[in-house]
Amino acid sequence: MGAEAKRAEEWADVTPDAARRLVTAAVQAFAERGYHATTTRDIAGRAGMSPAALYIHYKTKEELLYQISGVGHRLALDILRRAREGDGSPAERLAEAVRTFVRWHAEHHTTARVVQYELGALGEEHHDEIVGLRRDSDAAVRAIIEDGVATGDFDVPDVRGTTLAVLSLCIDVARWFSADGKRTPGEVGELYAGLVLRMVGYAGQE
Repeated sequence: MGAEAKRAEEWADVTPDAARRLVTAAVQAFAERGYHATTTRDIAGRAGMSPAALYIHYKTKEELLYQISGVGHRLALDILRRAREGDGSPAERLAEAVRTFVRWHAEHHTTARVVQYELGALGEEHHDEIVGLRRDSDAAVRAIIEDGVATGDFDVPDVRGTTLAVLSLCIDVARWFSADGKRTPGEVGELYAGLVLRMVGYAGQE
């Protein structure tokens, strides 16, 4: 699937078409220039619209960022919750959580960079809401690790600290991943799943 098709699929739930074009344009602009250096004129121009047309759909630039951040964080949370609630041992569920979380950050690295690294630009109310979603993501991974500690599969003296390390490792993929690199998103996901199992002291075999 090409980059344009991936972007269209990613924001398929955003309607009408003009609003979706503005979101995809904002993602590209924020990723390239950063939120604060991007103007509404930049975004409208990329979407092939006038600045005035932007305000029909989004009252402010921050509202656009909130839309992007909310969609991205809910997708990430859904990935982690499915792994937490899935079948299998704690090791299998943790590997699946990391594998799919990393793959999403690689496949959608442009969006993920904006979602994960522009959080501080949100207004207070929106910031608090998104931080709540991040806490839920943390809780989903922490629950899997706690299960592994309880069964004796994992050796983790500091569950909270290890959870933070696991999530940070996965999220950082969005910062460096390139579609022109040697590894595919799936290969990076497999690599990181193995690394995380070693981090938690899992001695068995998948």
